[in-house]
Amino acid sequence: MSERSNSDIRTRAFARVIGPFVTIVTAIIIYRAPTLSTTLSGFFENGIIVWETGALLLASGLAIIAFHQYWRGVAAVLISLFGWFLTLRGIALLAAPELMERGVGASMAHPNAVRGGFAVLALIGLYFTYVGWIAKPHPGADAQ
Repeated sequence: MSERSNSDIRTRAFARVIGPFVTIVTAIIIYRAPTLSTTLSGFFENGIIVWETGALLLASGLAIIAFHQYWRGVAAVLISLFGWFLTLRGIALLAAPELMERGVGASMAHPNAVRGGFAVLALIGLYFTYVGWIAKPHPGADAQ
């Protein structure tokens, strides 16, 4: 199997998981944006939940980094960047939760900006879903 077809297969596989997840979660965040400040303040009050969330973000990001280091094509680049984003966010949440809490608090003062940012993420999730589930594999890539 060529390196190109292997990267296409892995990109499709990751897109199948990340796409629906990101689309669903961000759509719910957009819908619940007016009540998120209450939810997030409660989140940061429980240290163990913050720690577990940081650890899960770190593990998820490292898994993407370990199994998807491809930088050719829009979907592949976005998936690789997503892995790095999760990793860095997990480290920040573990190492400096108070910094993350301040950042979240500051962003809650601008709910339309938050909704806009998550709308962009929802579109990326829809794109991943398309790449993973709907788009035809590139010629030469082994079908799954």
